[in-house]
Amino acid sequence: MVDLNETLSGRSAEQVLLVDDNPTNLQVLYKTLENSGYTLLAARDGEQALSIAEKAFPSLILLDIMMPGMDGFEVCRRLKANPETRGIPVIFLSALTDTDSKVEGFSLGAVDYISKPFQAEEVRARVRTQLRIHRLEMELARRNAELEDENFQILRAVTEAIFGLDRQGRISSVNPQAESLAGLAQQQCIGENLFTIFDFQSLKPRIEKALVEGERLSLDELKLHTSDGRDLTVAMYCASLEGERRVVVLRDITDWLNNQHALEAAREELHNQRQHLAHMERLSTGGEMAAGIAHEVNQPLTAVSNYARVAQRFLEQEQPDKNKLTEILDKIVVQSQRASDVIQRLRSYIRKPTTEGRLPLDLNTVMQEVVMLAEVDSRINGVAIDFQPAPELPATLADDVQVQQIGLNLIRNAMEAMRGAPEDFGGVLVRTYKDADDVGFAVEDRGCGLSAEMEEKLFSPFVTTKEGGMGVGLSICQAIVQAHGGSIGYRPNPKGGAIFYCQFPVR
Repeated sequence: MVDLNETLSGRSAEQVLLVDDNPTNLQVLYKTLENSGYTLLAARDGEQALSIAEKAFPSLILLDIMMPGMDGFEVCRRLKANPETRGIPVIFLSALTDTDSKVEGFSLGAVDYISKPFQAEEVRARVRTQLRIHRLEMELARRNAELEDENFQILRAVTEAIFGLDRQGRISSVNPQAESLAGLAQQQCIGENLFTIFDFQSLKPRIEKALVEGERLSLDELKLHTSDGRDLTVAMYCASLEGERRVVVLRDITDWLNNQHALEAAREELHNQRQHLAHMERLSTGGEMAAGIAHEVNQPLTAVSNYARVAQRFLEQEQPDKNKLTEILDKIVVQSQRASDVIQRLRSYIRKPTTEGRLPLDLNTVMQEVVMLAEVDSRINGVAIDFQPAPELPATLADDVQVQQIGLNLIRNAMEAMRGAPEDFGGVLVRTYKDADDVGFAVEDRGCGLSAEMEEKLFSPFVTTKEGGMGVGLSICQAIVQAHGGSIGYRPNPKGGAIFYCQFPVR
C-alpha cells in the first residue's frame, strides 16, 4: 500500500482511495488497479476514510457499504456534507444487490455501484470511466470559474449600468455602475422592481411590454427620474436571455448631451464670428474700391449734369426741337442708370448674407455680376477681364453674396498679380465649368505666380504678399467654400502665373 505522507508530498498521478474493512478485499482491489497508472490509497474503516479524504482529496473513492461502526452510506453522507469533499465521486462496493440499497446509494450522491464479487475488468473499466468524467467535470468547473471571473471583471469594467431582471422587471443582479446610477447599494436593488427605482414616464408601458414579451428594445435618448430625485437622460438597451431572464443596459448620456449642446453653441458662435469676419473683409474691400467707385460714378453724374444744362438751353428757345430734347433726356436716363448700377453692385456686395440662407444659384449669373463689379478695378489696374461662361450650367445651392465675395477676391488678386504685365499677356480669364457632380469657376492670370513656400501656407490666415494686406481673404474664401461642401484650390498656370479654382456640389 502507498504511504499517505509520501503521496501528499509529491503526487502527480490521479489518486484512488480504496475503503474496505476486509484486508483480503483491499488486497484484491489493490492488485486489480496497481498497474493502471493511479496512486492508490487505502482505509479500513469509515473514520480513516474520512480523514484521508479530507487530507488527500482523491480523484475517486471505491467505498464498501457494509462496514462495522460507520457504514459506507454514512461515510458518503458526510463526504457530501463537507464542501471540500462533496465533489469527490464515490463508487459503492457491496454484496447487497437489492434495488433499495442501490437507490439509497445513488440518492446519497454515488456515481456508480459495483456488486461483489466483482470482475477485475469491470472494476478497471468503471474506474477509468468515472475518472474521465471527473476530469471533464473539473475542467468544466475550472472554465466556468474563469468565465465567471472574466464576466465579473467585464461587468465591473464597462461604463454602462447593467441590470439583470425577470420578465416582470424584478432585479436579480446589478453591476457597480448600476448601483451608482440607481443611487442604491446592491442589496437594496436585488428583488426590487426596476420601475420603482426609475420613473420612465410615458415610455413605461413600452418597456414593460418588451420585458414581458422578451423583445429587443433600443432607445437612443430617454428621460427618467430616479427614486432619490435625480433627472437623467440615458440611452437604453433591453434584451432577453435564456428562459425568463432579461437584461437592461442604461448609459447615462446627460453629460454627453450637455457637451453636445455646448459644442453646438460653440460651432454657432464660430460660424457667427466667421460671418462677421467675412463681412468686415467685404467692407474693407469696398473701402479699397471706394476711390475707383467714386470715379466711376462721377463720370455718368458729370454727363447727366452736362446733358441737363443742354436741355435747359433748348427749353429757353422759343420753339425747342422736341426730337433733340428727347434724345438728350434719353441720354440723361442712360447715364443715371449707369451710376445707379455701379452703386447697386457695391451695395449688393457689402451687404450681409440673406436670412434665407442658400438658394438655387446660377453660377454664370453670379460670376457675370462679379465681373461687372470688378470693372472699376480692371480700369484702375489696366488689366482686362475676359469672362467665358460654360453653356447649360446646372444650379448649385449657395449664398450669392458669399460666392460673389470669393469671386471678387480671386479676380482682384489676379489683377494685382498682372499689374504692369506686357499687353500681349492678355488679361485675367474667368471661366465657369462643370466637373462630374460639381460646378465651379476658375480665375487664371499670367502674373508672377507663387513661390513653393507660399503655396504651402496659401490658405492660412494672416499670410499675405500684399503690402498692408490683412492676409485673411483666402482663408475666409476657404471657410465659405468648405461650409458649402465644396472645394477651393490652386495650381500653376502652364503659361506662367496662377490658376485658382472654386467648385460647389450640383443642387
